[in-house]
Amino acid sequence: MTDQELITGIINNDKPVIQLLVNKYHKQVIKTAFHFVHDMDDAEDLAQDVCIEILESIAQFKRTSSLSTWIYRVTVNKSLNFVRKNKRKQLVRQFETFFQGGDGNNNNSITEPSAPDSSFVNTERKQILDKAINSLPENQKTAFILSKYEELSYKEITEIMNLSLASVESLLQRAKQNLQKKLIVQFSEYSNKKS
Repeated sequence: MTDQELITGIINNDKPVIQLLVNKYHKQVIKTAFHFVHDMDDAEDLAQDVCIEILESIAQFKRTSSLSTWIYRVTVNKSLNFVRKNKRKQLVRQFETFFQGGDGNNNNSITEPSAPDSSFVNTERKQILDKAINSLPENQKTAFILSKYEELSYKEITEIMNLSLASVESLLQRAKQNLQKKLIVQFSEYSNKKS
């Protein structure tokens, strides 16, 4: 089914076409949202919000890009809005976690494995990487996620972010440089804690 047929079917509230749209894009929307919010429940909620947004605003879709690009754009915007709204909540959670784990009275609740477990180490490394990516400026973070996690072409990213190719290339270059600096610092801190 072509994009135009999908759009027409959605506008006409054709249930099988709507189901086809959901089947085609639902997992991808969840995956994209998850890269921004890092919580599967939140990503699934956002996927529902994206679906509602698509159904409600499909008539305004200008068709200057492909349907999938537009869906990515809606997903990215919803995810970024969610992150902005929940930054304060996340900050409070991080403080709670820090103070609960770091007061010295809970030594029994967190045990250091005697031999490094590879899945434990990989999980810690992934958390360090996620923290570094989340600390990037919003445009750099968005471009990086779309490029590295979603494996979209630069052309697709330009359409989703509504930027020039040169701007996207510059954002990705700066994101890589910033990540490299942040990861060097964070991994050296991690290594010092382990030694």
